[in-house]
Amino acid sequence: MTERIREFLRNRREDGPCLVVDLAVVRENYESFAKALPDSRIFYAVKANPAPELLALLVSLGSCFDTASVAEIEMVLAAGAAADRVSFGNTIKKERDIARAHALGVQLFAVDCKAEVDKIARVAPGAKVFCRFLFNCAGAEWPLSSKFGCDPDMAVEVLDYARQRGLDPCGVSFHVGSQQRRAQAWDDALKSAATIFRACSERGINLSMVNLGGGFPTRYLKEVPAVETYGRSIFRALRKHFGNCIPETLIEPGRGLVGSAGIIEAEVVLISQKSERDDVRWVYLDIGKFGGLAETMDESIRYPIRTPHDGDPLAPCVLAGPTCDSADVLYEKKPYELPISLEIGDKVLIEGTGAYTATYASVAFNGFAPLPAYHI
Repeated sequence: MTERIREFLRNRREDGPCLVVDLAVVRENYESFAKALPDSRIFYAVKANPAPELLALLVSLGSCFDTASVAEIEMVLAAGAAADRVSFGNTIKKERDIARAHALGVQLFAVDCKAEVDKIARVAPGAKVFCRFLFNCAGAEWPLSSKFGCDPDMAVEVLDYARQRGLDPCGVSFHVGSQQRRAQAWDDALKSAATIFRACSERGINLSMVNLGGGFPTRYLKEVPAVETYGRSIFRALRKHFGNCIPETLIEPGRGLVGSAGIIEAEVVLISQKSERDDVRWVYLDIGKFGGLAETMDESIRYPIRTPHDGDPLAPCVLAGPTCDSADVLYEKKPYELPISLEIGDKVLIEGTGAYTATYASVAFNGFAPLPAYHI
């Protein structure tokens, strides 16, 4: 909680939950990444939070942008970014969207199969492509191990095919999993990347870039290493696997860059028990999975929650949202410890919510308005 957010909430008069993001924290986080990985270009993962105010700040700081759709590309261009600072990093793209991105000036595209290469070759001739390969994501709280990417051996074939189709195969990418708390996770992935580089070199393909992906964490209930720790670990892994021929690198922080900058203010709507014998209370908030807290799915992300009664004795609670959907339960498998003195009407603060909240909120499920977001 920064003083700027505290002052904003003190003066807010609207009813209902809201997200407040302090852009000064985003600036500090960006500068930390730039210092910790000085030789890597930062491609902010726009999907984490595409607010215009935030994008404009990052443009002014010199950031590049990882985008997942034409709409996101148009957002960053509208914020003032040049097209050569944009990557179309989604491996699943409609051909007409590739054509539109290329027409807007985007030259860097992700692939993970020959069919995607064919689409790019048809409508974005000569474009640069990098191939995403699979990685097991051990140690990540939100693994991303199967939907995107191909086997490393197949990546060599995909890149060779891209060359045959007249494209510029420039490198590889991987993702160590979201909220990756193991700084050493990049080591094994870079070992695979170096193997792909050597196999491509034997075919006369000189790759030059490794996209180190995202996965950099923000602090929730568990401590996470400082970004400097990741920087040192990644540099050691690059020297270990690439020797003196270290390629160009880029990173795609999203959560790690904006997560800690945001706080959601919510209200306790109801506190109840399911039976007289039940020691576990149910605490219902005016925000839930459909209001922006989708990452509580499977209880993967456990947000810090502050209350007006912090310091009082605690008791286990099931935490749930306000909608008439039985899936709208946040923490049940592992109940959340909250003060016994918590009351209906109390305001609570959900920390670490600057990323993957407002854009995850439903349009108006059960008539609840989308989560208002303020970037100050």
